[in-house]
Amino acid sequence: QVKWKGKDLFDLVCRTLGLRETWFFGLQYTIKDTVAWLKMDKKVLDHDVPTEEPVTFHFLAKFYPENAEEELVQEITQHLFFLQVKKQILDEKIYCPPEASVLLASYAVQAKYGDYDPNVHKRGFLAQEELLPKRVINLYQMTPEMWEERITAWYAEHRGRARDEAEMEYLKIAQDLEMYGVNYFAIRNKKGTELLLGVDALGLHIYDPDNRLTPKISFPWNEIRNISYSDKEFTIKPLDKKIDVFKFNSSKLRVNKLILQLCIGNHDLFMRRRKADSLEVQQMKAQAREEKARKQMERQRLAREKQMREEAERTRDELERRLMQLKEEATMANEALMRSEETADLLAEKAQITEEEAKLLAQKAAEAEQEMQRIKATAIRTEEEKRLMEQKVLEAEMLALKMAEESERRAKEADQLKQDLQEARESERRAKQKLLEITSKSSYTQSMNSSTTALPADLPSFNLISESLSFDFKDTDMKRLSMEIEKEKVEYMEKSKHLQEQLNELKTEIEALKLKERETALDILHSENASRGNSKHNTIKKVS
Repeated sequence: QVKWKGKDLFDLVCRTLGLRETWFFGLQYTIKDTVAWLKMDKKVLDHDVPTEEPVTFHFLAKFYPENAEEELVQEITQHLFFLQVKKQILDEKIYCPPEASVLLASYAVQAKYGDYDPNVHKRGFLAQEELLPKRVINLYQMTPEMWEERITAWYAEHRGRARDEAEMEYLKIAQDLEMYGVNYFAIRNKKGTELLLGVDALGLHIYDPDNRLTPKISFPWNEIRNISYSDKEFTIKPLDKKIDVFKFNSSKLRVNKLILQLCIGNHDLFMRRRKADSLEVQQMKAQAREEKARKQMERQRLAREKQMREEAERTRDELERRLMQLKEEATMANEALMRSEETADLLAEKAQITEEEAKLLAQKAAEAEQEMQRIKATAIRTEEEKRLMEQKVLEAEMLALKMAEESERRAKEADQLKQDLQEARESERRAKQKLLEITSKSSYTQSMNSSTTALPADLPSFNLISESLSFDFKDTDMKRLSMEIEKEKVEYMEKSKHLQEQLNELKTEIEALKLKERETALDILHSENASRGNSKHNTIKKVS
């Protein structure tokens, strides 16, 4: 509305977002190539806003926390900071070394896609994502596939982290970058030397224009007595009166106003952090702890349910595999039974033929015996006839003997065939018995399988009903939560050491692929700082 003040518009945005930690944010606009922030107590249209419509404001973080994990309470606050810092790194407004860029990209992927699943997140799934600064990509002879492979390797290690946890890990790494949360302004000292003034949560810093990473001088907020400006001249008075007053000039009066505005806001937050939390912040932190505990319980419940479901599916698959195995065994037993029956039928037929042959031979032997008796009884009158008769008798006896032996052999063969037939019938009986057993197992397995297959659908009945959940956080719960937080801090220190080792490994691995001629001035400065062991915080301590 026309009469609205800056606070009315700002509050509307915060209510729309559900944001309560409003002191970090503001509405930014651009006027004559200079950024400015909407004043809360001044009418919106009384500002030096652009005349064209619609008037555009950017809702951004104006002040940054010293420690994101301790200060950012609401999940929406963490998410807004994550989005802004991520954009600043990708737009190269914050310098980030290559190995840290890969790690930050892996947390950004975890926040967007959830846990890594090789069946879903296949090669090329990050092809359309903007995850690394262009400076880093151009610095190495590496294909997009090679970058994706290294990002995915770290992404797979973040399994189990929720979106808010992945975003917080991103901020915890980003807040240690030298240019994180620093607003830079071009200034001149009394001698006319061009310098840069940096304003952030820790204090005021003076830089060379070519080196935004390492300040020449730093003034922590607790060592500054007074800050003021007159026209374009800006004055910083240290708390220690023995130290000279630092004066510089900016390009425009509007810039001095912006610097003073940022100084006042950052100093207020600096002092506020060192006092006891207000009642509102205490309530927000208590609600955040309760919400975190509730989400943790919900995640554990879902993890248990997922585990039970997976176990049920594994059991079902095992039973299905066993059922198929039993079916195959039943088929093989059936085929063996059919072969046994065919063999038994053949043996029975052969035994019958052999028995008939034996009977026929026995009959012929009897007939030969009768013929021999008849020949013996016949009177032979002449000696010749007698000799011939004796010869015939001898031949008949030999024939009878051969027939008797053949008959005996056929009888034995018939007995052997009968025995083989009996064994074949015994094999047939055993095969039928095995088939009966397999059939009974199969029916049991099918009943088990049907009950197991139904298991996942019934799983929710084993879990707590979400509507009936109630949280009663007593002192013991708070103590337990405090112990868990302390334990998490110890684990975080151990992980940080492991993380640093991983970063060094990646740096060593990709160093051979670096194109030295494409290194920027900031790359060289960062390498020099790293070789000296300089970090953001110890550098500020040295130059304070």
